[in-house]
Amino acid sequence: MSENSNGASDLTVVHLMRHGEVHNPDGVLYGRRSGYHLSELGRQMADRVAEHLAGRDITHVVASPLERAQETASPIAKTHGLDLATDPRLIEAGNVFEGKTFGVGDGALRKPANWKHLTNPFRPSWGEPYVEQVVRMMGALEAARDAARGHEAVCVSHQLPIWIVRSFVEKRRLWHDPRKRQCTLASLTSFTYQGDRIVSVGYSEPARDLVPAHLLAGAKPVKGKSKAFGA
Repeated sequence: MSENSNGASDLTVVHLMRHGEVHNPDGVLYGRRSGYHLSELGRQMADRVAEHLAGRDITHVVASPLERAQETASPIAKTHGLDLATDPRLIEAGNVFEGKTFGVGDGALRKPANWKHLTNPFRPSWGEPYVEQVVRMMGALEAARDAARGHEAVCVSHQLPIWIVRSFVEKRRLWHDPRKRQCTLASLTSFTYQGDRIVSVGYSEPARDLVPAHLLAGAKPVKGKSKAFGA
């Protein structure tokens, strides 16, 4: 890290990590529901990222309160000898379709009773407003930055909130095609701060070779295999 005129480091990196694969045999959008844990493959992803970050100057690890995020963050905290903190602002976005399936050719979107929730994709009408996600995620990022001043922090969260806050920082529109989010399982979206200002955003996939092909960004939908958008 570089140093400012007072001799203190003025660069801080906050890595927003998406959790690993979840055991979800029914293919539902689990959202904020409790009881969804990492699969065996998800645990491998978490361990892979912990190994990838082992040599980094990480002084703070924090996660969403949901089990899958806590389980993903634990190996990273352990590797660096840190206590794992929890920040409720890192939680998944609220969604009226929680508990429903979204497979190709079946699922919740075929039912007319659910169409009333699809009237406004710009807000969106089916869940937590994008602007509210930006506010809470920026708050979580700034808290992690302050906790790791001059070093690095890891915040484990969920796909949609990570993508929305990245879109905000990079000055893109917040409404988007979920299939085109660049935020695959166990990926790192890294924000570099100079003082209190974000000066760059990076993206990496340390566990890419472990991610099933149909879950990669831009992959074509496969019948019977839900991508669980927003997970």
